[in-house]
Amino acid sequence: MEKIHKDILVKGKVQGVSFRASARHTANDLGITGEVRNLPDGSVFISAEGEEQQMESFIAWCRQGPALAKVTELVITVAPVQHYKSFEIVR
Repeated sequence: MEKIHKDILVKGKVQGVSFRASARHTANDLGITGEVRNLPDGSVFISAEGEEQQMESFIAWCRQGPALAKVTELVITVAPVQHYKSFEIVR
């Protein structure tokens, strides 16, 4: 299967709710590679790579996030594959 890359901007109450750690856990469970970081405006930015089915599952998780998160919007863009080896939290 071919890997795809999606950049996912997650808006809402997504900082201080373990969003990054939960995203890494979920990505690892699904076989998604990439990275996640907090942005200064309070949103979270994710670069994710995986097969189509895995990516759909990951994006579905991103729409909810962890229990304390309140996701209000996802902005998803397709980008070139970067060939990440793992899924990391960037601080």
